[in-house]
Amino acid sequence: MTHPKVRRAGLRIGTSFAAAGISALLCVGSATPAQAKTPASWESEALGLSSAQKTTRGKGVKVAVLDSGLVKDHPAVAGKVTTGPDYVKDGLHSGDPRWGEHGTAMASDVLKVAPQASILSVRVIDNKKDNDGDLTNGPSPVAQGITYAVDHGADVISMSLGGETFGSSFNEQETTALAHAAHKGVPVIASAGNEGDMFNDSSYPAGYPSVITVAAVEKGGSRAEFSTVRTYNTIAAPGFGIVSAKNTGGYAPVNGTSPAAALTSGVVALMLGKDAELKPSQVRAILTSTAAHPPGGYNPLVGHGVVNAAAAVRAVSDPPADGAAPAKYQGKTFLTPPNGVEPTQHPPLDTTELTIGLVGGGVGLVMVVGAVLLGRAGRRRAATVAGPAGPGGPAGPIGPGGPAGPVAVPGLPTSTGGPAGPGPGHSGPA
Repeated sequence: MTHPKVRRAGLRIGTSFAAAGISALLCVGSATPAQAKTPASWESEALGLSSAQKTTRGKGVKVAVLDSGLVKDHPAVAGKVTTGPDYVKDGLHSGDPRWGEHGTAMASDVLKVAPQASILSVRVIDNKKDNDGDLTNGPSPVAQGITYAVDHGADVISMSLGGETFGSSFNEQETTALAHAAHKGVPVIASAGNEGDMFNDSSYPAGYPSVITVAAVEKGGSRAEFSTVRTYNTIAAPGFGIVSAKNTGGYAPVNGTSPAAALTSGVVALMLGKDAELKPSQVRAILTSTAAHPPGGYNPLVGHGVVNAAAAVRAVSDPPADGAAPAKYQGKTFLTPPNGVEPTQHPPLDTTELTIGLVGGGVGLVMVVGAVLLGRAGRRRAATVAGPAGPGGPAGPIGPGGPAGPVAVPGLPTSTGGPAGPGPGHSGPA
């Protein structure tokens, strides 16, 4: 079955909420208990959750959800949330219909996997609009959020956010914050981004080397068509039709690499619930070695394959050695890509839509320029006909016209809904 394409409007959020076909059974009434598990969808079986949760349910593990805030009295997260700072500082407050739309969903997905974990909510992105965090010289909300989470006891950091078309950029403040997380032994999970069916642009924080980057798969294990394809993709997880909590109450299915990252963060919480001493390098090694590997091994579409929670939890009993250690620079040596995959090589993607869009935009541009030139020519001809003529004599000469002013030609659209701002990376949900 071909799934409908997921469309985004430039927000730095790796998620799209499916609007149709929500069953009344997913709604939460007043009789719902104070804390209720988010209804499971197909991801439970795909990840092997029932087996993993027999061993660990993430008790004592604090997951920092760096997102758009969340509604902490939603039954899916009630009693599990500590609220940290709001680094967006846009005047939006809890209770606004747009507060925590994305963050509430992501927190519920984490707790769906690790129901005995707790959530530290730190607001670093805004559902309301595209933010300009990448275009200013001010502090990065994401960097601030990472640092705060590490310094306030987070055991794992979940960032379901990432750049979209032309909007995501490398940020030195964020690399410093991530180095702080690595030094303190806190694994960081991020969504790969949702540009796979468009420009397949790079995404941050997914592109930072220390981050465990999660691509999205649909039911059956194949890459979701929107999931960004990059050689920094580490693993993949379910990211299509994932039933998640709504900030306005009830539940709705969600598409994107955002729920894939949140579910993976929950799996890491299960692992840390079994062994709290696991280092980030060990977490990465276990996730990649126990994943359902794609044919041929690693590839940039789904990384090392789909997360297997049951196998990952079992592997915690005999973890690999922590191979992370400072290394002295020895000269003109460059970092090698994983498994010999060149960082500039990606599998061919379907560019039909992009080609059609560019051709259509080019035709439109030609038509606009042509219309402007014809209009000017017409005005010149009209001025000549209307020129003053002597009585009975020929029309008087027309003086030379002034130079034409600049022609304002609208540019090609960069995304549905207008030109893309700083995409769904640091400044908005993924």
